[in-house]
Amino acid sequence: MKSIKKAFLLIIGSISLGLGILGIILPLLPTTPLLLLSAACYIRSSDKLYQWLITNKYVGSYILNYRSGKGIPLKAKIIGVSLLWVSILYTIIFVVPLVIVKILLFLIASYFTWFILKQKTFREIGN
Repeated sequence: MKSIKKAFLLIIGSISLGLGILGIILPLLPTTPLLLLSAACYIRSSDKLYQWLITNKYVGSYILNYRSGKGIPLKAKIIGVSLLWVSILYTIIFVVPLVIVKILLFLIASYFTWFILKQKTFREIGN
């Protein structure tokens, strides 16, 4: 049973990691929670993958800073919220014809903006 649980956690962690990486580009996918889910799955199933994830030069520091309670860097918050709103407004104005879907997209973007901004801001040394 333990090996089934480990395999399940590896699969969920890997899917979450893939979606988290996509979330860097696609604003409606929440990158930080998905990366944290990956870390949680990997720490319970594969120490090797967990160590690889937290030492990764692109996402490792985000995970470690968030998990240690330091928060999200201001630059990441600004970029994340900006990309979110640029893509959502473009979609609302030029892509989606239904008013109800436009309202739904606006509400989703508002929620994720609130979620990102309510997180503690990590102040990097030297800034």
